[in-house]
Amino acid sequence: MGHEIVGKAVRVGSKVEGGIKLGDRVGVGAQSSSCLKAECAECADNNEQHCQNGMVGTYNSKYPGDIGKSYGGYADYWRGPSHFVFKIPDELSSEDAAPMLCGGITSCSPLIRNGAGPGKKVGIVGIGGLGHYGVLFAKALGCEKIVAISRTSAKREDALKMGATDFISTDEDEDWVTKHAGSLDLIVSTVSSPKMPLMGYLNLLGVGGQFIQVGAPEDSIPPFNAFALIAKEVKIGGSMIGSPEEIRQMLKLAVEKGVHSWTNKYPMKDANKALVDFNEGKPRYRFVLVNEKHA
Repeated sequence: MGHEIVGKAVRVGSKVEGGIKLGDRVGVGAQSSSCLKAECAECADNNEQHCQNGMVGTYNSKYPGDIGKSYGGYADYWRGPSHFVFKIPDELSSEDAAPMLCGGITSCSPLIRNGAGPGKKVGIVGIGGLGHYGVLFAKALGCEKIVAISRTSAKREDALKMGATDFISTDEDEDWVTKHAGSLDLIVSTVSSPKMPLMGYLNLLGVGGQFIQVGAPEDSIPPFNAFALIAKEVKIGGSMIGSPEEIRQMLKLAVEKGVHSWTNKYPMKDANKALVDFNEGKPRYRFVLVNEKHA
């Protein structure tokens, strides 16, 4: 939807933040603005994505006042506040960096915020545009165990190449809940299907485990038994993109650990074909549209 944009800074305002200069390669993710007021608890605490006074999405939102609308990245030029614009490290290609600015941070943020790292055992539900980042960043953070969880085994080999140490196919593996019960500290669910086997996922968690939902099903998620939470002090939560500071941390981590997006490039003129291919399940694992006029 045009909310993961990388390009070149062609104009810079007098109050620009982050040392952005003319000619710098920069990017913007799913958020273009927030109130940024000192009295806003969310903005003051590096939680701008949760600002309750004026979170502005990069597409189809309105800036406060009479500034106008946010139109996204299907364009030759984009304009927005520098607080939400990021210098892209030289070590990352534009096609690597662009999909990290929403998809990457959506999976990276809940990992970092919920303690993913050495000694931790993490499950990633759904190996798609978001889930592949979950595996890549769990590896970059040094997690002891990374279990990729999908309906079928079609993406098993890809997941293992990304860094998964194990793979669960919920439609094909018999007794997968029993075999893996209590084996994970954290699960990040990237799927948007309301038909997920939620009770099975909760049973994979150990005592004090956390289940974080980042995929957004349009319908209600399945019901679950309260004892799945009570018996092991399991917590269910959610996460939405990440703050500007977290995006900078993610880009730094990607450089330090050599994280590269798995992408397929399309020229912007073939955007409609990309949408058709997307609906047919062809992404492996992010589509990147290249504005060849300015490439």
